[in-house]
Amino acid sequence: MLYNEACGEQLSRLGFGCMRLPLNADKSIDEAELQRMVDYAIAHGVNYFDTAWPYHSGASETAIGRALSKYPREQWHLADKYPGHQISAAYDPAEIFEAQLKKCGVDYFDFYLLHNVYENSIGVYQDPKWGILDYFREQVRLGRIRHLGFSTHARPDTLEKFLDYAGDSMEFCQIQLNYLDWTLQDAEAKVRLLAARGIPVWVMEPLRGGKLAALTEAQTSRLKALRPDESVASWGFRWLQSIPEVKVVLSGMSNFEQMADNVATFSEGRPQTAEEAALLMALAEELKDALPCTRCRYCCDGCPMELDIPMLIHAYNDLKYSNSSMTVAMQFDALPDDKKPSACLACGACAAVCPQKIDIPAALRELSDMLSKMPSWAEMCRQREAAQRK
Repeated sequence: MLYNEACGEQLSRLGFGCMRLPLNADKSIDEAELQRMVDYAIAHGVNYFDTAWPYHSGASETAIGRALSKYPREQWHLADKYPGHQISAAYDPAEIFEAQLKKCGVDYFDFYLLHNVYENSIGVYQDPKWGILDYFREQVRLGRIRHLGFSTHARPDTLEKFLDYAGDSMEFCQIQLNYLDWTLQDAEAKVRLLAARGIPVWVMEPLRGGKLAALTEAQTSRLKALRPDESVASWGFRWLQSIPEVKVVLSGMSNFEQMADNVATFSEGRPQTAEEAALLMALAEELKDALPCTRCRYCCDGCPMELDIPMLIHAYNDLKYSNSSMTVAMQFDALPDDKKPSACLACGACAAVCPQKIDIPAALRELSDMLSKMPSWAEMCRQREAAQRK
């Protein structure tokens, strides 16, 4: 197993993300299969396991806690998260934290994250009424949290704002990062920002929810021509291994075959060549089906509604690729109505000055239509809360 040193710990580069655990026919977690996967992971040197309050409608924490309990506590690192990103009438970090310790069957968490700091939730995390950061700083002092960090799907400017607020308390940051989102979700800018602050990077969604492991036959053949003995998934992981700021890559493995393949990938270093990395960047461009916005912002100067058009085009490209995006849903819930694409007057001033000749009003109409057909982040949260209460 390949390891990195981060936060004063030796961490396996492969982390077991517990958001997509194996399931039984009734959608409950298949704990026998999970135990087999955990046994294999630990036997092959994986020592980082990541769960969260809402995963599997609240069942993930209990399941992974049971699976790990057969091993000495010092043999594994467990990460959990505080759900301040979920829309709620009130936030009680102590109540949640105590319940999490009990569910996981531990006295402390090796790593603990403020879950998903983004445009809407940053206010919750900063609100002195809830005292969230102060509470978790105290848990660090008491030794009940060894390392405190945060995860985020936010835009770079929001990320920078949070770092200005809490950066001295944050030891690590977990972001969505893969060779597609390097440009599609501006992940490169986030990596550079975190590097400038000296904060190591943890990776979530390294394969975009499995999409980057399910390429077309033609795309797969181009990869196989260079590495015939490696899986399509391994290409995404090898690319991440080349980024020095990345210390842990979380993979949400749903079956034993995925676990075995990922362990093989992270058991030896086989760095990608410049040719191989260039091939992935070319594939990313093909996958996007994107409007060629260069973010010159000429379009913004004459917009009577003062819309952030490059940001809206960025969201358009994301949705064109994925049909539905949690990241886009969160960001648009945080936008006032007069800054959403539906506020576009279709005056055409933006298109008239666009160097790329993009029909911006048409794109914003289509974006507005796509958004109207997907649930809001608030609705997603309500659905999850209802599932947890069952």
